[in-house]
Amino acid sequence: MHILIVSNSVLPVSNYGGIERILWWMGRELHQLGHKVTFLAPAGTSNAFARVIPLNTNQPIELQIPNDVDIVHLFDKPKEAMPKPYVVVNHGNINDFEELDSNTIFVSRNHAERYQSTAYVYNGIHLPDYGTPSFTHKRTHLHFLAKAAWRVKNVKGAIDIARQTHNKLAVLGGTRLNIKMGFRFTPYPSISFYGMVGGEKKNHLLSQSKGLLFPVLWHEPFGIAIIESLYLGSPVFGTPYGALPELVNEEVGFLSDKKSELVAQVNDLGRFSNKRCSEYVADNFTMRQTTLGYLKYYEKVLNGQAINATPPKLLAQAPKFLPFYE
Repeated sequence: MHILIVSNSVLPVSNYGGIERILWWMGRELHQLGHKVTFLAPAGTSNAFARVIPLNTNQPIELQIPNDVDIVHLFDKPKEAMPKPYVVVNHGNINDFEELDSNTIFVSRNHAERYQSTAYVYNGIHLPDYGTPSFTHKRTHLHFLAKAAWRVKNVKGAIDIARQTHNKLAVLGGTRLNIKMGFRFTPYPSISFYGMVGGEKKNHLLSQSKGLLFPVLWHEPFGIAIIESLYLGSPVFGTPYGALPELVNEEVGFLSDKKSELVAQVNDLGRFSNKRCSEYVADNFTMRQTTLGYLKYYEKVLNGQAINATPPKLLAQAPKFLPFYE
C-alpha cells in the first residue's frame, strides 16, 4: 500500500510537537511494515525512509496528491473533492455543530462519542525515542507537561497541588511570565519553567519526576503527555475529563475533579509502582499498535466504505471550563 501523509509542519519536529511526532512515527512504522510512504509537508522535511513532496500552501492539497498514491492520511477536512481514498484524523476539540467528514477518525473512545462516532485509534509513542526507563534513581519533583498558556490545561491547578504537597514542580511548556493569560507571573522558587522542551532534556525531566499533574479543565481528546510520563515511570494525577478515564486506571494514577483529593493522592504517591506505569504503556500504547489501528481503517476506505455511516457532529457543547473544585 502507498500512503500519503499530509502535515502542515516541518518534520521531524525538534521540540514537543505531539501531533507532528505521531505522524512521523507512524510513517516510520508503516515503512517497517512494508508499505510505501510519502510525506506532503513543508520544505525542510527530510527522512531516510520515505519520499517527501514539499507542501505548497498556496495550492489546494487535493491538487498535490501523486497519482501512484493509494490512500491519503489528512489532519483536516478536505475543502474540495479528493481524487484518492482518504481518512481525516481529528486530534482536537471542535465546539460547534458543523458536520465533520464521514471518514473522520478520533483519538479516543470519549472523543469519538462526543461527535456521535465509534471510530477511534489511540495514540501511541515510539518507545526507543525515550531511552530505557530507570526505576531505581531518586525522583526529585513533580511535572506539568502541556501548553501552559492554554487555560484549559490548568497550570495554576498544577502549581497549587505541588505547593500544597510541598513538592517542586517542573513546568514543561510554559514560562514564568505569561501575558497571554492576562498577566501571570509565578514567583515561587519551587516552580521551575522550561518552556517548549523536547528530546533528551524532556526525557530527563520526566524520568526524574515523581508524577505528572494533569488537572485539565476540558474534555482532553487524548493527551500524549500522559503516556509519555507513564512510560518513564511517572504516575498521573488529573481530572476525569475526556479520554483520561480510558488512559489512567487505579494502578497508574488517580483522577478527581477535587483539588483536595488530588493533593491527598500525591501525598501517597509511594503506593504507585514506577515500573508498572512503564509496563502499562509498553503493553497498550505503542506506535505499532496505533499504526495497525489506522491500517484497519485504510482497508475499510479502500474497500469503498465510509468510516462513519453519517458525518460526525458534536452531540452537545461543553462549558468553556469544566469544574475543578477545592
